[in-house]
Amino acid sequence: MFKFVAITAVLVLQLAAAQAVTLRVANQGDAQSMDPHSLNESVQLSFASNIYEPLVARDKQLRLEPGLATRWAQTSPTVWRFELRRGVRFHDGTPFTADDVVFSFERAAGEGSDMKGYTASFKAVRRIDEHTVEIETTAAFAILPDVIASVYMMSKAWCIANKAQTPVDRRKGIENTASFKTNGTGPFRLKERQPSVRTVLVRNPGYWSRVEGNVDEVVFTPIGNDATRVAALLSGEIDVMEPTPLQDIERIKVNPAFKLLQGPELRTIFLGMDQQRDELLNSDVKGRNPFKDRRVRQAFYQAIDIEAIKSRVMRNAATPTALMLAPGVKGFVPELNKRLPYDIDAAKRLLAEAGYPNGFEVGLNCPNDRYVNDAAICQAVAANLARVGVKVSLQTESKASYFPKILRRDTSFYLLGWTPGTYDAHNVLSALMATPNDKGQGQYNLGGYSNPRIDELTQKVQSEIDAAKRGEMIREAFKLHQDDVGHIPLHQQALAWAMKKNIELVQLADNYMPYKWVVVK
Repeated sequence: MFKFVAITAVLVLQLAAAQAVTLRVANQGDAQSMDPHSLNESVQLSFASNIYEPLVARDKQLRLEPGLATRWAQTSPTVWRFELRRGVRFHDGTPFTADDVVFSFERAAGEGSDMKGYTASFKAVRRIDEHTVEIETTAAFAILPDVIASVYMMSKAWCIANKAQTPVDRRKGIENTASFKTNGTGPFRLKERQPSVRTVLVRNPGYWSRVEGNVDEVVFTPIGNDATRVAALLSGEIDVMEPTPLQDIERIKVNPAFKLLQGPELRTIFLGMDQQRDELLNSDVKGRNPFKDRRVRQAFYQAIDIEAIKSRVMRNAATPTALMLAPGVKGFVPELNKRLPYDIDAAKRLLAEAGYPNGFEVGLNCPNDRYVNDAAICQAVAANLARVGVKVSLQTESKASYFPKILRRDTSFYLLGWTPGTYDAHNVLSALMATPNDKGQGQYNLGGYSNPRIDELTQKVQSEIDAAKRGEMIREAFKLHQDDVGHIPLHQQALAWAMKKNIELVQLADNYMPYKWVVVK
């Protein structure tokens, strides 16, 4: 009898293993850390969202929905109260409580965090009872639930036990346990982490909610080379590829074994310039900073042939823009979306007026594995600027070294992409345009652009609840930034995910990929 039971148990286990569904995903770059507060970057936050969760989540249409909080309400202009979901446990079995919420927000606002911008307006986070917290802000904050949807909750006890009370600081190269191990509340748990090689997730059997998909295991592999990534899909080594190289879109489309999901993305690709230092780090101009002169910034803008970049580099899979936010973002101002004309003669004239008739030399930092054709975009920009006498010293590198460098502001001229985590114009104003401070405002304003009126408007936009007044404030701020040529917006790139025919998934405009919605048929 014992032998029969043992054999039966083995057969059941073998059958379960045979039926387990594995999803193999490849991206051009890796999630840089498993720490959910270490880098405010879409690939990382998307991956982490399968392990960790926020109080307020988003549905398949990016609308707010209950996450680890079931209800929330604004009890006064500066106070929001959140009722926490009961019965939720972290992956190690410990219960999720208000203490974890207070700790997580303090950690996200602390030294080394790249999520400070989301907590910049917090005055206090208070535990009311085990399942209730309050967030008090320095001023009225009507969109606070939208803001905290990007801040994931961690276990206070686990972080203390693993000496991970502070975030992994990508700028300083400081690592801790949270880099390689996790303990979230999400639908998947971390099984294996090999940075830059592969990361494996498995289903969390104790997840508090129903999972729509049928994936039991996810194998995530970074494959930087476009041709290698495509070959892995076509040979069956992977099931899903993101992004799809632009030159391979058509041949994948016509292959009956695969399908392609395409759509608009909320990300804006732009160039930033150091306008803070008195002398640029990477330039042959000494004793002054050319980018402090608006005429130089405008010259760079008008020297860039954006239509050529669109057609030749991006193969028409991009939409040129004059604004730092996409049409799908709340607060987009369509009447301002008109670029300065591409005009080499005007660019040369502006440089001459600014005192650089023969141009000058400047370094340009660019990733080569983060955005669609990012290195090629930078090469095109460098070639364009050469026509007006500007010699660009181009440095392209993996995002693993690129992000720590530019986040330290060790750059004079750089390429970046931005998707506002709140899907609201306030995020763009607060993160990219407002004058940087130590509380997280302007955290990704890496060139130090500053306009006091924009700072004032950013605060007003945060608290204004009248839609018409708020819209006019947003319009004024973006017009000021446009007139200043605070940055050089380029385009919104398009999404292109390729996969086997038997894969069903949800493509979100923020380029997140929740594995809980994936079905393998």
